[in-house]
Amino acid sequence: MKSGILVVNKPKGISSAGVVNRLKRLLKVKKIGHTGTLDPFATGVLPIAVGKATRISKYFLKGVKGYYAQVTLGIETDTCDCTGRVTHTASSAPLAALDSDHIKDVVAGFWGPQEQIPPAYSALKHKGQPLYKLARQGQIIEKPPRPIEIMSIAMENYRMDTNGHPIFDMSVLCSGGTYIRSLAHDIGVALGCGAHLSALQRTRSGQFKIEHALDLDCFEKMSPSDIDARFICMSRCLDFLPAIVANSETAGKVKHGQPLFVTEFPMPDTLLIAGDKNDAKNSMLDIRVLDSDDNLLAIVTPDKYGKTYKYCCVFNA
Repeated sequence: MKSGILVVNKPKGISSAGVVNRLKRLLKVKKIGHTGTLDPFATGVLPIAVGKATRISKYFLKGVKGYYAQVTLGIETDTCDCTGRVTHTASSAPLAALDSDHIKDVVAGFWGPQEQIPPAYSALKHKGQPLYKLARQGQIIEKPPRPIEIMSIAMENYRMDTNGHPIFDMSVLCSGGTYIRSLAHDIGVALGCGAHLSALQRTRSGQFKIEHALDLDCFEKMSPSDIDARFICMSRCLDFLPAIVANSETAGKVKHGQPLFVTEFPMPDTLLIAGDKNDAKNSMLDIRVLDSDDNLLAIVTPDKYGKTYKYCCVFNA
Protein backbone atom coordinates (compact mmCIF):
# COMPACT_ATOMS: atom_id res chain seq x y z
CA MET A 1 0.00 0.00 0.00
CA LYS A 2 1.26 3.46 -0.91
CA SER A 3 2.05 6.32 1.44
CA GLY A 4 0.26 9.58 0.80
CA ILE A 5 -2.99 11.45 1.33
CA LEU A 6 -6.49 10.17 0.63
CA VAL A 7 -9.12 12.92 0.53
CA VAL A 8 -12.38 11.62 2.00
CA ASN A 9 -15.77 13.29 1.80
CA LYS A 10 -16.78 12.54 5.38
CA PRO A 11 -20.42 11.51 5.80
CA LYS A 12 -22.68 12.85 8.50
CA GLY A 13 -23.00 10.89 11.72
CA ILE A 14 -19.48 9.50 12.09
CA SER A 15 -16.49 10.95 13.92
CA SER A 16 -13.21 11.71 12.18
CA ALA A 17 -11.63 8.94 14.25
CA GLY A 18 -14.37 6.60 13.03
CA VAL A 19 -13.42 7.37 9.43
CA VAL A 20 -9.78 6.62 10.23
CA ASN A 21 -10.71 3.30 11.86
CA ARG A 22 -12.78 2.18 8.87
CA LEU A 23 -9.98 3.02 6.45
CA LYS A 24 -7.42 1.38 8.71
CA ARG A 25 -9.34 -1.91 8.50
CA LEU A 26 -9.86 -1.49 4.76
CA LEU A 27 -6.24 -0.67 3.94
CA LYS A 28 -4.73 -3.00 6.56
CA VAL A 29 -2.20 -0.38 7.63
CA LYS A 30 -0.80 0.54 11.03
CA LYS A 31 0.06 4.19 10.43
CA ILE A 32 -2.94 6.30 9.49
CA GLY A 33 -4.57 9.47 10.78
CA HIS A 34 -6.61 12.52 9.81
CA THR A 35 -5.17 16.01 9.41
CA GLY A 36 -7.85 18.00 11.25
CA THR A 37 -11.01 16.96 13.07
CA LEU A 38 -14.52 17.36 11.69
CA ASP A 39 -17.40 17.04 14.17
CA PRO A 40 -19.66 13.98 13.69
CA PHE A 41 -22.60 16.08 12.44
CA ALA A 42 -20.38 17.79 9.84
CA THR A 43 -19.55 16.55 6.36
CA GLY A 44 -16.92 17.28 3.77
CA VAL A 45 -13.19 17.34 3.20
CA LEU A 46 -11.20 15.12 5.56
CA PRO A 47 -7.63 14.46 4.36
CA ILE A 48 -6.34 11.12 5.63
CA ALA A 49 -2.57 10.58 5.93
CA VAL A 50 -1.46 7.00 5.31
CA GLY A 51 1.90 5.37 6.01
CA LYS A 52 4.88 7.72 5.94
CA ALA A 53 2.53 10.61 5.20
CA THR A 54 1.48 10.62 8.87
CA ARG A 55 4.81 12.36 9.47
CA ILE A 56 3.78 15.37 7.39
CA SER A 57 0.32 15.88 8.93
CA LYS A 58 1.52 18.95 10.82
CA TYR A 59 1.90 20.84 7.55
CA PHE A 60 -1.85 20.71 6.93
CA LEU A 61 -3.30 21.45 10.38
CA LYS A 62 -2.93 25.22 10.08
CA GLY A 63 -3.92 25.48 6.44
CA VAL A 64 -6.71 27.66 5.13
CA LYS A 65 -10.15 26.10 5.62
CA GLY A 66 -13.33 26.57 3.62
CA TYR A 67 -16.86 25.87 4.89
CA TYR A 68 -20.47 26.02 3.80
CA ALA A 69 -22.59 26.39 6.92
CA GLN A 70 -26.22 26.64 7.91
CA VAL A 71 -27.09 28.94 10.81
CA THR A 72 -30.39 28.79 12.72
CA LEU A 73 -31.42 32.04 14.39
CA GLY A 74 -33.31 32.43 17.64
CA ILE A 75 -31.97 29.29 19.37
CA GLU A 76 -28.75 28.95 21.38
CA THR A 77 -27.26 25.65 22.57
CA ASP A 78 -24.54 24.79 25.04
CA THR A 79 -22.34 23.38 22.25
CA CYS A 80 -23.17 26.22 19.81
CA ASP A 81 -24.36 23.61 17.32
CA CYS A 82 -27.29 21.31 16.59
CA THR A 83 -26.01 18.53 18.87
CA GLY A 84 -26.31 20.54 22.07
CA ARG A 85 -28.90 21.26 24.72
CA VAL A 86 -31.04 24.35 24.04
CA THR A 87 -30.10 27.09 26.50
CA HIS A 88 -32.06 30.01 25.08
CA THR A 89 -34.95 30.56 22.69
CA ALA A 90 -35.64 34.08 21.47
CA SER A 91 -39.06 35.64 21.78
CA SER A 92 -41.00 36.52 18.66
CA ALA A 93 -40.16 40.24 18.76
CA PRO A 94 -36.43 40.11 17.88
CA LEU A 95 -37.09 37.44 15.27
CA ALA A 96 -39.85 39.46 13.63
CA ALA A 97 -37.45 42.41 13.42
CA LEU A 98 -34.88 40.45 11.41
CA ASP A 99 -34.17 41.73 7.94
CA SER A 100 -32.06 39.81 5.41
CA ASP A 101 -30.10 42.91 4.38
CA HIS A 102 -29.25 43.65 8.00
CA ILE A 103 -28.18 40.04 8.55
CA LYS A 104 -25.91 40.25 5.49
CA ASP A 105 -24.26 43.37 6.90
CA VAL A 106 -23.75 41.79 10.33
CA VAL A 107 -22.29 38.61 8.82
CA ALA A 108 -19.98 40.63 6.54
CA GLY A 109 -18.78 42.50 9.63
CA PHE A 110 -16.96 39.37 10.79
CA TRP A 111 -14.52 39.63 7.88
CA GLY A 112 -10.84 40.10 8.73
CA PRO A 113 -8.38 39.36 11.56
CA GLN A 114 -9.96 39.03 14.99
CA GLU A 115 -9.91 37.08 18.23
CA GLN A 116 -12.27 34.20 18.90
CA ILE A 117 -13.11 32.36 22.12
CA PRO A 118 -13.06 28.59 21.45
CA PRO A 119 -16.24 26.73 22.46
CA ALA A 120 -16.28 24.90 25.78
CA TYR A 121 -17.23 21.74 23.89
CA SER A 122 -14.09 21.32 21.79
CA ALA A 123 -11.10 19.01 21.47
CA LEU A 124 -8.76 21.61 22.95
CA LYS A 125 -7.17 20.35 26.15
CA HIS A 126 -7.01 21.65 29.71
CA LYS A 127 -4.50 19.91 31.97
CA GLY A 128 -4.39 17.02 29.53
CA GLN A 129 -8.16 16.56 29.25
CA PRO A 130 -10.27 17.52 26.21
CA LEU A 131 -12.60 20.41 27.01
CA TYR A 132 -15.66 18.53 25.76
CA LYS A 133 -15.07 15.73 28.30
CA LEU A 134 -14.76 18.25 31.12
CA ALA A 135 -17.87 20.09 29.91
CA ARG A 136 -19.90 16.87 29.94
CA GLN A 137 -18.85 16.50 33.58
CA GLY A 138 -20.10 19.99 34.34
CA GLN A 139 -16.68 21.67 34.26
CA ILE A 140 -16.95 24.54 31.79
CA ILE A 141 -13.46 25.79 30.98
CA GLU A 142 -13.21 29.05 29.06
CA LYS A 143 -10.03 29.32 27.05
CA PRO A 144 -8.60 32.77 26.28
CA PRO A 145 -9.39 34.28 22.88
CA ARG A 146 -7.19 33.15 20.01
CA PRO A 147 -6.25 35.07 16.87
CA ILE A 148 -8.04 33.93 13.72
CA GLU A 149 -8.72 35.42 10.33
CA ILE A 150 -11.82 35.32 8.16
CA MET A 151 -10.63 35.79 4.57
CA SER A 152 -14.13 35.81 3.09
CA ILE A 153 -17.64 35.41 4.47
CA ALA A 154 -21.07 35.81 2.91
CA MET A 155 -24.69 35.16 3.90
CA GLU A 156 -27.20 33.80 1.39
CA ASN A 157 -30.52 32.00 1.05
CA TYR A 158 -32.33 33.49 4.06
CA ARG A 159 -35.50 31.46 4.72
CA MET A 160 -37.61 29.66 7.31
CA ASP A 161 -36.99 26.02 8.23
CA THR A 162 -39.73 23.41 8.63
CA ASN A 163 -40.21 24.47 12.27
CA GLY A 164 -40.64 28.12 11.37
CA HIS A 165 -37.20 29.24 12.57
CA PRO A 166 -35.24 31.72 10.43
CA ILE A 167 -32.11 30.19 8.92
CA PHE A 168 -29.50 31.17 6.36
CA ASP A 169 -26.51 29.65 4.60
CA MET A 170 -23.02 31.04 4.93
CA SER A 171 -19.81 30.49 2.97
CA VAL A 172 -16.59 31.02 4.95
CA LEU A 173 -12.90 30.96 4.08
CA CYS A 174 -10.80 31.19 7.22
CA SER A 175 -7.54 30.43 8.96
CA GLY A 176 -6.94 27.07 10.61
CA GLY A 177 -8.20 26.95 14.19
CA THR A 178 -11.37 28.91 13.45
CA TYR A 179 -14.51 27.44 15.04
CA ILE A 180 -17.55 27.90 12.82
CA ARG A 181 -19.75 26.99 15.80
CA SER A 182 -18.35 29.96 17.70
CA LEU A 183 -18.76 32.14 14.64
CA ALA A 184 -22.46 31.21 14.38
CA HIS A 185 -22.93 31.91 18.09
CA ASP A 186 -21.20 35.29 17.83
CA ILE A 187 -23.35 36.27 14.84
CA GLY A 188 -26.45 35.44 16.90
CA VAL A 189 -25.19 37.66 19.71
CA ALA A 190 -24.50 40.49 17.27
CA LEU A 191 -28.04 40.17 15.87
CA GLY A 192 -29.52 40.15 19.37
CA CYS A 193 -31.52 36.97 18.87
CA GLY A 194 -29.04 34.15 19.45
CA ALA A 195 -28.06 31.45 16.96
CA HIS A 196 -26.41 28.07 16.54
CA LEU A 197 -24.71 26.12 13.78
CA SER A 198 -27.29 23.68 12.38
CA ALA A 199 -25.30 22.12 9.51
CA LEU A 200 -21.73 22.23 8.24
CA GLN A 201 -19.78 21.08 5.21
CA ARG A 202 -16.04 21.59 4.94
CA THR A 203 -15.30 22.47 1.34
CA ARG A 204 -11.57 22.92 1.68
CA SER A 205 -8.68 21.96 3.96
CA GLY A 206 -5.42 23.53 2.83
CA GLN A 207 -4.97 22.71 -0.84
CA PHE A 208 -7.43 19.79 -0.67
CA LYS A 209 -10.87 20.75 -1.96
CA ILE A 210 -14.27 19.09 -2.06
CA GLU A 211 -13.85 18.26 -5.75
CA HIS A 212 -10.84 16.12 -4.79
CA ALA A 213 -12.81 14.19 -2.15
CA LEU A 214 -14.43 10.78 -2.52
CA ASP A 215 -17.25 9.39 -0.37
CA LEU A 216 -16.12 6.97 2.33
CA ASP A 217 -18.41 4.17 1.13
CA CYS A 218 -16.93 4.54 -2.38
CA PHE A 219 -13.48 3.76 -0.99
CA GLU A 220 -14.93 0.66 0.67
CA LYS A 221 -16.25 -0.58 -2.68
CA MET A 222 -13.04 0.01 -4.65
CA SER A 223 -10.31 -2.45 -5.57
CA PRO A 224 -6.86 -2.00 -3.98
CA SER A 225 -5.44 -0.77 -7.30
CA ASP A 226 -8.21 1.82 -7.66
CA ILE A 227 -7.57 3.03 -4.11
CA ASP A 228 -3.85 3.28 -4.90
CA ALA A 229 -4.74 5.53 -7.82
CA ARG A 230 -6.53 7.93 -5.44
CA PHE A 231 -3.41 8.56 -3.33
CA ILE A 232 -1.87 12.02 -3.58
CA CYS A 233 1.88 11.47 -3.27
CA MET A 234 3.75 13.19 -0.45
CA SER A 235 5.77 15.40 -2.77
CA ARG A 236 2.65 16.78 -4.46
CA CYS A 237 0.89 17.21 -1.10
CA LEU A 238 3.71 19.52 -0.06
CA ASP A 239 4.11 21.42 -3.30
CA PHE A 240 3.68 24.68 -1.35
CA LEU A 241 7.18 24.02 0.07
CA PRO A 242 10.19 24.90 -2.09
CA ALA A 243 12.12 21.96 -3.47
CA ILE A 244 15.64 20.96 -4.40
CA VAL A 245 16.37 17.90 -6.51
CA ALA A 246 19.12 15.63 -5.24
CA ASN A 247 21.55 13.79 -7.48
CA SER A 248 22.42 10.18 -6.68
CA GLU A 249 25.35 11.16 -4.44
CA THR A 250 23.26 13.57 -2.37
CA ALA A 251 20.39 11.09 -2.22
CA GLY A 252 22.81 8.60 -0.67
CA LYS A 253 23.82 11.16 1.95
CA VAL A 254 20.17 11.79 2.77
CA LYS A 255 19.46 8.09 3.10
CA HIS A 256 22.21 7.71 5.68
CA GLY A 257 21.54 11.00 7.45
CA GLN A 258 24.91 12.44 6.53
CA PRO A 259 25.52 16.20 6.80
CA LEU A 260 24.26 18.35 3.96
CA PHE A 261 26.04 21.64 3.30
CA VAL A 262 24.38 24.67 1.73
CA THR A 263 27.50 25.30 -0.38
CA GLU A 264 27.07 22.00 -2.21
CA PHE A 265 23.30 21.97 -2.08
CA PRO A 266 22.08 25.58 -2.67
CA MET A 267 18.82 26.76 -1.17
CA PRO A 268 15.94 27.45 -3.58
CA ASP A 269 15.65 31.08 -4.67
CA THR A 270 12.11 31.22 -3.35
CA LEU A 271 11.29 29.90 0.09
CA LEU A 272 7.80 29.05 1.25
CA ILE A 273 5.08 31.35 -0.06
CA ALA A 274 2.02 29.82 1.61
CA GLY A 275 -0.63 32.28 0.46
CA ASP A 276 -3.68 30.67 -1.09
CA LYS A 277 -2.47 27.09 -0.68
CA ASN A 278 -1.57 26.77 2.96
CA ASP A 279 -0.89 29.04 5.90
CA ALA A 280 2.07 27.13 7.32
CA LYS A 281 3.93 30.02 8.88
CA ASN A 282 5.79 27.70 11.22
CA SER A 283 7.49 26.12 8.19
CA MET A 284 8.95 29.21 6.54
CA LEU A 285 12.32 27.58 5.85
CA ASP A 286 11.33 23.97 5.32
CA ILE A 287 12.48 22.55 2.01
CA ARG A 288 11.57 19.34 0.18
CA VAL A 289 14.42 17.14 -0.98
CA LEU A 290 13.34 15.17 -4.06
CA ASP A 291 14.99 12.55 -6.20
CA SER A 292 14.93 12.67 -10.00
CA ASP A 293 11.62 10.75 -10.01
CA ASP A 294 9.92 13.36 -7.78
CA ASN A 295 9.92 11.05 -4.76
CA LEU A 296 10.15 12.82 -1.42
CA LEU A 297 13.43 11.87 0.26
CA ALA A 298 13.42 14.28 3.17
CA ILE A 299 12.36 17.63 4.55
CA VAL A 300 15.23 19.82 5.68
CA THR A 301 15.69 23.33 7.02
CA PRO A 302 18.79 25.55 7.08
CA ASP A 303 20.51 25.95 10.42
CA LYS A 304 20.59 29.40 11.99
CA TYR A 305 23.96 30.13 10.39
CA GLY A 306 22.79 29.15 6.91
CA LYS A 307 25.69 26.75 6.44
CA THR A 308 24.16 23.30 6.82
CA TYR A 309 20.72 21.72 6.68
CA LYS A 310 18.99 20.13 9.63
CA TYR A 311 16.84 17.09 8.94
CA CYS A 312 13.16 17.46 9.83
CA CYS A 313 12.04 14.13 8.34
CA VAL A 314 13.76 11.44 6.28
CA PHE A 315 11.47 9.13 4.30
CA ASN A 316 13.70 6.64 2.52
CA ALA A 317 15.93 5.49 5.37
